[in-house]
Amino acid sequence: MNVAKLPFRKKLALELFRRSRKNESRLHPLNYIFWECTLRCNLHCLHCGSECKKETTARDMPAEDFLRALDELKGLVHPHKTMIVLTGGETLVRKDLEQIGRQLYAREFPWGLVTNGMLLQAQRLQTLLTAGLRSVTVSLDGLEHSHNWLRGDARSYRQAFRAIQLLVNVPDIRFDVVTCVNRKNFDELPQLKELLWQTGVREWRIFTIFPTGRAKMNEALQLEPKPFKALFDFIRQTREEGKIGLNYGCEGFLGNYEGEVRDNLFYCRAGITIASILADGAISACPNLRANFIQGNIYKDNFADVWQNRYHVFRNRSWTKTDDCASCKSYRYCEGNGMHLRDGQTGKLLFCHLKRLEA
Repeated sequence: MNVAKLPFRKKLALELFRRSRKNESRLHPLNYIFWECTLRCNLHCLHCGSECKKETTARDMPAEDFLRALDELKGLVHPHKTMIVLTGGETLVRKDLEQIGRQLYAREFPWGLVTNGMLLQAQRLQTLLTAGLRSVTVSLDGLEHSHNWLRGDARSYRQAFRAIQLLVNVPDIRFDVVTCVNRKNFDELPQLKELLWQTGVREWRIFTIFPTGRAKMNEALQLEPKPFKALFDFIRQTREEGKIGLNYGCEGFLGNYEGEVRDNLFYCRAGITIASILADGAISACPNLRANFIQGNIYKDNFADVWQNRYHVFRNRSWTKTDDCASCKSYRYCEGNGMHLRDGQTGKLLFCHLKRLEA
């Protein structure tokens, strides 16, 4: 399959979606907010792109500071239509998540969290559910040896799998499993798929690892062109089987694979419908975006004002049409790839999915 050559019907769908995307960028309805509630983490993952450490001098942001910023959005967002996701670091190292959850619930916001599963035990899960927890994402990065290698802890697979087993037995909660694919776990994907299915998992997301943070220093984390393309064939085949809902993450434009490996066509919503508050109060789009992508800080700026009047770098991405993007025929659908794949200082594209698929 020539991944860059788009059949007429797919091109038409992409054109219609492009118009919708432009209108949404103009309106920028905020409906998804990440809070990096801690930089503390109980693992030391090889692919970590943030500043998280087992030992850190960075204190957790007080919950009241985040809630104050959230309250500034009153009248701008509809709580029932705006998801709050707690991330880190490892969210569960915070002891006050239940209190935070109750405060979010009182404001009528649905909320969820992202976890490595190390600390998710039955009693803690129950207290979180009582506090209004609505969604959970758990990372499982291959079978035991591969997962433990990536996560840097011999207990991590066992703990993550136990967390997944707990969640499949909880009614009325949305949860999914996320897998970061690399050279070490690529061949395990069929086994992992079967394991997840047999365990009761019905939603699975796959990401490839982008070359930032610690991931820049380990070539084994990057798939070479042939397995990279084979990954999308695997995702497409799995989706056709219909046993488990598998999606590729919102990472990059995939040419002719668009519409076949995700529920939606490619669209980086960073700064358009998605905002984040980082551990130091910085206001960004998604938590992976720092440096020159920061739009303000809750300790000196009004969150609502920042959302309404800044974020120009996200909402008009014509500045990305440089280097390889300048002559790319797919640019109108891609608009320079996911923002997290651009260098935070220079804006230069670090990784092009289409280019690797064509290699």
